[in-house]
Amino acid sequence: MRWWKVARTSERHHPPGYNFPPMKILVAVKRVVDFNVKVRVKADNTGVETANVKMSMNPFDEIAVEAAVRLKEAGAATEIVVVSCGVQACQETLRTALAMGADRAIHLTSDVAQPDGLMVATAITAEIAPLSPRLVWFGKQAVDDDQAQVGPMVAEMLGLPCATVVAKFELSGEKVVVEREIEGGREVVEMELPAVIAADKGLNQPRYASLKGIMAAKKKPLDAKPAAMGEAGLEIVSMSPPAARAAGRIVGAGVEAVPELVRLLRQEAKVI
Repeated sequence: MRWWKVARTSERHHPPGYNFPPMKILVAVKRVVDFNVKVRVKADNTGVETANVKMSMNPFDEIAVEAAVRLKEAGAATEIVVVSCGVQACQETLRTALAMGADRAIHLTSDVAQPDGLMVATAITAEIAPLSPRLVWFGKQAVDDDQAQVGPMVAEMLGLPCATVVAKFELSGEKVVVEREIEGGREVVEMELPAVIAADKGLNQPRYASLKGIMAAKKKPLDAKPAAMGEAGLEIVSMSPPAARAAGRIVGAGVEAVPELVRLLRQEAKVI
């Protein structure tokens, strides 16, 4: 099932000085605990343990980088800029994006270990505004906090239309048509450029960085500058792992166990 919605940039307010140069794409990426690693909470319950843990680019951000690179390979973009906000090690993530095909990188430096979504969105918006990209790509969410906030926040601050959980993307001149994964079907959205897109799984299959790309990435520009984050709006008071699952119960075998199973589901689990 499909629904149609249209968002027009003419109905949005753009910040002063926002202009429309040739197609420049900006992709925001985040350094997270590798999705294959079992996440552990710190002993003091202040956050997730990252010491001696494999880190990598957020998987949804990889999809966003791939989408941008494909647009450039198709001749629809002139430059891809990747940006990340955080500690020094974020430069490793940016180099990975450069190896995939991005042209240059910007590291918004910060010593804040766990900045909240609004702090990151504020810093990225301050960097995006003077660059005036025609497309801004995010992953739909980061796999560490699962908040899915930064992309829409940046779009709101810039006064740009935004589509999240995008599973299909088409560019035609000054318009994009995307399909969004929603409950019960897909929503088709048409927007005018410039726009903010948050990529979902299924949009593409990200490429592995080739040896040639890795070597080339070492020579591509990577600028570091302080992040203009502002004050924190959230504070993590405590973090704890989920409670261990209770052991399963065997109520019998074969068809003879069905009545007892139904009774337990109705009287104890209360799901039927």
